[in-house]
Amino acid sequence: MSGKAKIVCIGAGSYSFGVTTLVSLLRSKKLQGCDLILVDRNEAHLEVMLNLITWLNQAWESSMHISAYTHHRDALKDANFVINAIEVGPREALWESDFRIPLKYGVRQPYAENSGPGGFAHAARNIMPVLDITRDMEVLCPDAWFINFTNPMQRICAAVHRHTKIKVIGLCHQLGAGYAMVGKAMAVDLGLTVPETFTSTHASPKYSAGMMVTSLQALEKIKITAAGVNHFTWMLELHDRHTNKDLYPRFRECWEALPEIFEPLTRRVFDAFGLFPIPGDEHLCEYLPWVSDPATHPWEKYELELYEWSQHSQSRQDNWAALENAAKRKQNPEGFIPPYSEGALEVIENIFTDTNQIWEALNIPNQGYISNLPQDAIVELPGFLSGKGSEGIRIGPLPDGIAELLRREITISHLNVDAVVNGDRKLALQTLLLDPVIRDIDVAKAILVDYLNTYREHLPTFWD
Repeated sequence: MSGKAKIVCIGAGSYSFGVTTLVSLLRSKKLQGCDLILVDRNEAHLEVMLNLITWLNQAWESSMHISAYTHHRDALKDANFVINAIEVGPREALWESDFRIPLKYGVRQPYAENSGPGGFAHAARNIMPVLDITRDMEVLCPDAWFINFTNPMQRICAAVHRHTKIKVIGLCHQLGAGYAMVGKAMAVDLGLTVPETFTSTHASPKYSAGMMVTSLQALEKIKITAAGVNHFTWMLELHDRHTNKDLYPRFRECWEALPEIFEPLTRRVFDAFGLFPIPGDEHLCEYLPWVSDPATHPWEKYELELYEWSQHSQSRQDNWAALENAAKRKQNPEGFIPPYSEGALEVIENIFTDTNQIWEALNIPNQGYISNLPQDAIVELPGFLSGKGSEGIRIGPLPDGIAELLRREITISHLNVDAVVNGDRKLALQTLLLDPVIRDIDVAKAILVDYLNTYREHLPTFWD
């Protein structure tokens, strides 16, 4: 691209992705002088972010032109890149509700974020707000790239790809869990220091810091090639990042030597299917048909933890208070911003400057990259970023058993998307009936009706 890039960040007030992404863009030497536009409906959060980013732009001499709006339509004209990190909120309260509503009908989900009935509800709330953005992009910046962080990743990206002409790339850091688990298993071989607190890949703060430390160390030593769909990818290859030595056989030995209480579901699935599942137990459990049986309670056997909704909600408030204080005091935020990019920086730099880089986890339409998954379905795999955009690395076929699990999730995803876009309750019911958590048609109907009534204000297409 010639000239300067115009980058719009929608959901700039997102603490988990917005802050990290904006700060990484400001650090870029290649993007100096570009237009950076912040958008958020939450005026208080937008003001905090605008103050912080304006100050850092000056302090770091990034020379970006910073502006802010409360509505995306005011920001999109002639944009080159649109970063999306919106979430219909309150995030934690709605997520907990997604989990508890099916409980009334005897359905106990293992996690309820990206698949299961909760995945349906979560996607249903976010699909139309995202399509509102991308449909405006079709008018105001039809050639722009839509870079998505909103979950459920696979379903949101599928909505954009199936129902607009906008080019979409989804980014997720869950591959880091794979690096952390390999690093823990091979710590002695790789010379890594693994914190004692890293005893699970669960999102709880009591584990996450240790997992991140382990993951960042491992990333310097090893290279993982993984493919599948978001939060449900599989390690196809494992190599030494410097010598290219195949480390998969040795990893299997080291993994077997770990205590069996570490990621027990991942352990059983690895043994059964022959490839190592990347996401860790709490995400992996969402997509599997044998972890929600009401008679055997497998979530107890695998010690699957639920998301700590109240704790994370409080942490979000505390983090925002710290961020607001940093902006007011002009205090360097390095102490509480992760020392890595979420990937939007690399996508923008490489497309804008027409350089070529491999990014290890892109969520993009399948153009024959995984030959036994549906064409055009959103898949997650390594790929090249360049002036042409994104191009996945050709993986070929996945093992039949794994491919079948993935195909079902893709089918559910497409039914979910099309049901919401068209307000089609029959497709919505089919979405639930294909889900591995559901075992009874009448129960599925009851859950669907409850969701649609409870979230009526967020699901207008079903009520028009």
